[in-house]
Amino acid sequence: MLRTLPSIALAALLATVALLDAHQPARAWRKLYVINTAGDDVTVVDVATRKVLGRIEVGPHPHGIAAPASQDLLLVTIEGGKGEFVWIDPATGKVIRRMPTGAAPNQLAVTPDGKFAYVPVAGGNYLVVDVAQATIVDKIFTGGQPHNTVCSQDGRHMYLAPLGGKKTVTIVDVATRKVIGAIPFSDSVRPIALTRDEKKFFAQVDGLVGIELADVDARKMIHRVPAEVPAELKKTNSRSHGLGVRPGDKEIWDCDVERKLVHVYDITAEKPKQVASIPIGGTVYWLTFDPEGKYAYVSALSKSEVAVVDAAAREVVARIPVGKAPKRLLVVDVPREKK
Repeated sequence: MLRTLPSIALAALLATVALLDAHQPARAWRKLYVINTAGDDVTVVDVATRKVLGRIEVGPHPHGIAAPASQDLLLVTIEGGKGEFVWIDPATGKVIRRMPTGAAPNQLAVTPDGKFAYVPVAGGNYLVVDVAQATIVDKIFTGGQPHNTVCSQDGRHMYLAPLGGKKTVTIVDVATRKVIGAIPFSDSVRPIALTRDEKKFFAQVDGLVGIELADVDARKMIHRVPAEVPAELKKTNSRSHGLGVRPGDKEIWDCDVERKLVHVYDITAEKPKQVASIPIGGTVYWLTFDPEGKYAYVSALSKSEVAVVDAAAREVVARIPVGKAPKRLLVVDVPREKK
């Protein structure tokens, strides 16, 4: 026979459950944010369902996107017009602040604590922006055409990669904002990536489908690794643009643009070794991973979609329609209230 609790006991039990629930952290809603460079918006995707939730209008020709470790803020650069730096609240999907940057702001990076963003702009400079105050506190001159930026996992160092004749990546001490070194590569540097332990630094460079690897401590490029391309595709013109270290630091993935492939390299040994090539089915240009490294999200530029790749199976498992000319993209765990 089923017995019910006395009303006083039941009320006490429910109150205890409510108290315990109140102390639990709010569940995160994992979202994918996709920069649509030929439009004026960012597409927002529910990662669990792979459905588009909506779009955030930010301004003409958005380019770069970054978030601090707290993931309570999105930072986007707007290349169109006179150039802007935009703050987005991911909880509401609203633009909450804008700041002029000057021409051609590109792929930025933000320190994990969210205090400073480094924004590459035309004229050879990287702007150092105080994120809370929305003010430019310094400029670091690299020369060339400032283009890509990566921050070390501990927030101590920024790596600044301009295009152009210098063919080097500049290393900056975040605390002092002083240049502390440079890494030379074989040609003008394109997208860059860094392992969590800050030992291995990877770059895509002009004139190479593949990757170059540098030893950070030695400030030296130590391996040039051309991609092994299927024989039937070797005569196709292509280049690399889009690079990411898969979480776990065992692999790096390299976008082969016109061949519509992503090349995968094992990086556990001294020299990277190519272990797979994954057909994407559209002109690829950028990629990112979920925090666990289970899935990669690859921008298929020519099809205005994002390909979802099962990283272990090495195959596309879903395609998500987004906006015009998708390039940079980012997975973010957005805090939300409990239901």
